[in-house]
Amino acid sequence: MSGARQADALRGPNALRGEASLVVRGERLMLRPSFAALVAAEEELGPLFALVERAGAGELRLAEMIALFWHCRHGWPEAIGRAELGEAVGPQGLFAATPALKAVLRQILAGAG
Repeated sequence: MSGARQADALRGPNALRGEASLVVRGERLMLRPSFAALVAAEEELGPLFALVERAGAGELRLAEMIALFWHCRHGWPEAIGRAELGEAVGPQGLFAATPALKAVLRQILAGAG
C-alpha cells in the first residue's frame, strides 16, 4: 500500500469533501468525487443531474453506479480494475454500496471539491 493510500485508509473518508469508501477484495478503498472525476463520469454517463434523478427514482443501473465509482476512485492499487470493482459490489449487494453512492450523489448536487 502506498503512503498516500495508507494515510487515507487511516483517516477514513472526509465527508466534507464528499468522500466515501468501498470494500474491494477485502481492502477499504477511497472514492473522491473531485471535479475532474465527475467530468470524466459525465463524459461516459451523460448529464450528472439526470443520473441523480434516475437514482432518486430508483432507476439507476448497476453499470452506471460502477462507472461513477470507477471515475471517483482515489489512490487505488493498479491490481484492482473496473471488473474487480463490479465483482466486489455484486456480492456485497446494493445495500452495502448505498452509503458510498449517497455520498457521491450528494457531492454531485453540492458541487465537487
